[in-house]
Amino acid sequence: MIDNPLPLTVLLASPRSFCAGVERAIRAVEDALVLTGKPVYVRHEIVHNGRVVDELRRKGAVFVEELAQIPDGAVAIFSAHGVSRAVEREAAERGFSVLDATCPLVRRVHLEGQRHAKAGREVIVIGHRGHVEIEGTTGQIDGIVHMIDSVAEALTVPVADPERIAYITQTTLSVDDTREIIAALKARFPAIQGPDVKTICYATQNRQLAVRVIAKRAERIIVCGARNSSNTNRLCEVAASEGRQALLMQDPKDLTLSFIDGAAVIGLTAGASAPEDLVKEALAQLARWRRLTVEEVCVTHEDAHFAPVDLSRLITQLANAP
Repeated sequence: MIDNPLPLTVLLASPRSFCAGVERAIRAVEDALVLTGKPVYVRHEIVHNGRVVDELRRKGAVFVEELAQIPDGAVAIFSAHGVSRAVEREAAERGFSVLDATCPLVRRVHLEGQRHAKAGREVIVIGHRGHVEIEGTTGQIDGIVHMIDSVAEALTVPVADPERIAYITQTTLSVDDTREIIAALKARFPAIQGPDVKTICYATQNRQLAVRVIAKRAERIIVCGARNSSNTNRLCEVAASEGRQALLMQDPKDLTLSFIDGAAVIGLTAGASAPEDLVKEALAQLARWRRLTVEEVCVTHEDAHFAPVDLSRLITQLANAP
């Protein structure tokens, strides 16, 4: 029953929800469970979404924070965020059958950083300190690495040779904030090399653009996703930068009647690690309160597809296991 007959227009951002890297990582866990017929161990959340993790847990996946929590000889899966070389070495030493679900776009950042380090450059990594992707990225680079997350740090980061430095970025950053940091680095170090914002994930950029577009009409914006998801939090920040109040909806109970009170147009989107089911549940809740008109606002079409994680090595390891 509709509580309030007043109409409410919902602008549904597109693209939204799962990106190709997230779909690939989830499928890797599901394929490993089918292949082994027994529990598999995933280091860190495969993607930053509790609902996705819980569903995989029900299917037999065991999520751990450190490899020490995994039994010897077990199947170990690395999350989409990537891992350091130290983690890779530890997994090999422990004899794990490893499935690496690192997103290909994260891997591209690793390779970019390694290339600069091999060329003798210090590498500045732009990202959120303590984020699992940053821990993996900095741990993949042999050489001098500096981590910064603000313009202030760009203006103070110490380097040995201003003529031999480069930068790379976390894949889930705010495009605008990152451009400001890069501009500060370039002003201070004219010789610095780097990819501009090209290594920020295409899905992150597309979802941020869609929020900017719907914010021109929407009075408030609902962002579906997890609180520990970087790309989801960036969508809330983009909405705020456009002068729009944003609500991060991790679960339908987070959506309150007071949030839409007095609004005629609401925006709705979801982070790249959030399932479309969350969007549908948000719409269902809104429909209980108001008479809805849903309008999809598409800013671009995504056609990126990544090859599935290669299972051949895992199959060989399992076949040769005692």
